[in-house]
Amino acid sequence: MQPIQSDSLRGVIEELATKRLTLRRWQASDREPFRRMNADVQIMEFMPSRLTPEESGRIADRIEAHFEEHGFGLFAAEYRENRRFIGFIGLAVVNFVAAFTPCVEIGWRLDREYWGYGLATEGAREVLRYAFESLGLNEVVSFTVPTNLRSRGVMERLGMMRDCDADFEHPKVPEGHALRHHVLYRIDRETWRQATDGGDALSGQ
Repeated sequence: MQPIQSDSLRGVIEELATKRLTLRRWQASDREPFRRMNADVQIMEFMPSRLTPEESGRIADRIEAHFEEHGFGLFAAEYRENRRFIGFIGLAVVNFVAAFTPCVEIGWRLDREYWGYGLATEGAREVLRYAFESLGLNEVVSFTVPTNLRSRGVMERLGMMRDCDADFEHPKVPEGHALRHHVLYRIDRETWRQATDGGDALSGQ
């Protein structure tokens, strides 16, 4: 298995900003709204189950540990207008074995109140820029279940392309579970650069 490809994984950045979002390290006050999100039926529709408060807290702990270990992670997303925590958008080293690993995944989870405004796309575009320009990654992936059309739409607006040959059964989802099968999307640095320069694949909300 080859290591994650990167020029250097350089530059630890504590905060990113877009027109409407601040992407930052987590604060203690983020944990309660995060707990509520993880107990929401619609937000967790495409996850194997909703999370208990204890499970939600452990995920927040792992996110913090990931930042400490790798120097990047799933940023807390703060809506700049009201400084409210609305979820996360960021990067994570995939922690299971599959044909496409090791790799870095881009992912997001936003409070339902903020769906439909292009915020996941807006934040994820900035995270991709950070991944390729600041961290020097050569490729970023994303994956979800086939029926999660909302997240797949974000992936496609980011210029990511589905790799049908790499669709997989998620090893952390029980066998026979309706959400075990996942589709994989990829984007490499050169494709991202061309799309960014040309303004085509990354144009749209």
